[in-house]
Amino acid sequence: MTDMPYTPPRVWTWDKENGGPFAHINRPIAGPTHDKDLPIGRHPLQLYSLATPNGQKVTILLEELLAAGHAGAEYDAWLIRIQEGDQFGSGFVAANPNSKIPALMDHSVSPPQRVFESGSILLYLAEKFGAFLPTDAGPRAETLSWLFWQMAATPLLGGGFGHFYAYAPEKWQYPIDRYAMEAKRQLDVLDRQLADNDYIAGSEYTIADIAIWAWYGGLVLANIYDATEFLDVRSYKNLVRWAEQVAARPAVQRGRIVNKTFGELNEQLHERHDASDFDMRTQDKLESAG
Repeated sequence: MTDMPYTPPRVWTWDKENGGPFAHINRPIAGPTHDKDLPIGRHPLQLYSLATPNGQKVTILLEELLAAGHAGAEYDAWLIRIQEGDQFGSGFVAANPNSKIPALMDHSVSPPQRVFESGSILLYLAEKFGAFLPTDAGPRAETLSWLFWQMAATPLLGGGFGHFYAYAPEKWQYPIDRYAMEAKRQLDVLDRQLADNDYIAGSEYTIADIAIWAWYGGLVLANIYDATEFLDVRSYKNLVRWAEQVAARPAVQRGRIVNKTFGELNEQLHERHDASDFDMRTQDKLESAG
């Protein structure tokens, strides 16, 4: 670690060796790095993802839709290993030119419709099935406001606080303090909202809860970034109550483990092609899927 402050060059150039554990996949250009078609299963909805918080949003909603009786929400969930660069295959880039998980292909329409960005996928599926999104103007606006709050706020939690606190090759006080302050402000925003509401947008469980729980519920309950004590997350009592309430939903418990490749073996389901896959999480199956 240098003691000298960084002076930006006149023209920035890419240093392939700089960037910590993600240096080998981060790059300042878009487009595919190799040719690879995406697999297609037997269901109309084809999801290509990984069980990061953004990936969990979509699998949780799909499991909620199925639990609510929407048979058309059956889906195949294919594993995209981002650390190995799967997101830069030509098929995935065609589904999402931004090369980020998750990406959805809806084959129930012709031509098949691609949908990318997790918030967009949640909105697309909620509208497609008429579920988890209020139809009355006021509650709908409230739900969408919180959905877009999450999409705008979380990069400061993940790419900001999470990066500098947990992943950056050098620890600097200024960025950690700056983003810790913002992370705690966001936790306070949610805690205050949940003081008078059962769920994020009011009395009804919606896609806003799903989107926000995947990140902030994980931070509160699962110790994302090993930051539970550092951010004193358990002190946000209303947020903790809500996070535990959402976590208790069976569809959430199923959806959060789809495309998961880390943690306890019984909490991993590398790929999901049928509801019965949740009952077949043996080590042999995991090894064959990997």
